[in-house]
Amino acid sequence: MTSGINFVAKQARAAGDGVKFFDTQFQRQARDRDFRLNPFELAALPHLHGRVLDYGCGLGNLAFAAAQRGCSVIALDASPAAIAHIRQRAAAEALPVQAALADLRDYQLEEDFDAVVSIGLLMFFDCPTAFKALEHLQAHVREGGIAVVNVLIAGTTYLDMFGADSYCLFSRTELESRFSGWNILSSEFSDFEAPGGRNKAFATVIAQKPRTPDEVRA
Repeated sequence: MTSGINFVAKQARAAGDGVKFFDTQFQRQARDRDFRLNPFELAALPHLHGRVLDYGCGLGNLAFAAAQRGCSVIALDASPAAIAHIRQRAAAEALPVQAALADLRDYQLEEDFDAVVSIGLLMFFDCPTAFKALEHLQAHVREGGIAVVNVLIAGTTYLDMFGADSYCLFSRTELESRFSGWNILSSEFSDFEAPGGRNKAFATVIAQKPRTPDEVRA
């Protein structure tokens, strides 16, 4: 898997005890200029347009790639090191990426977006919190807009990045089922080897929010 350390670090930022540890990881990656997109980010990028929310942005690799393609991006994360890096890079490269430090377990969005991305984050919440956060994200996608969501699912045996009681492995069909009524552009499962002969199993959904009949006619 491309940039494995980056992807695991990006996932673990929601666990309170892990923020300091992954701050160190982000600092190291920024110093090494390891800004490669992981496979899920690469799949998401062509679907991003207009005003974009990167919810759990890590170092902002996807946010910057989207901005370079003409998007205006809000990037949210719980890692102070990640947010500091994004602000510095956005200023240095004069790109429209606005970064904010946020507790994403109960963050309240105040605007709607043409595209919302949450890659490798929601499974770090307990399930009720994860489902509530997903519903909140969906509510803030504009009609005709895009949501890209990626989570770990049942069948994952590598759990070292989780706290004892603060994670949610979605069932295999859970993520897609929560986009009922949306236009599913892509729904895929991926498995990656993990240390100790264990496995990380992912579900990724890319979906378009339906337009109201009045908007379609307009």
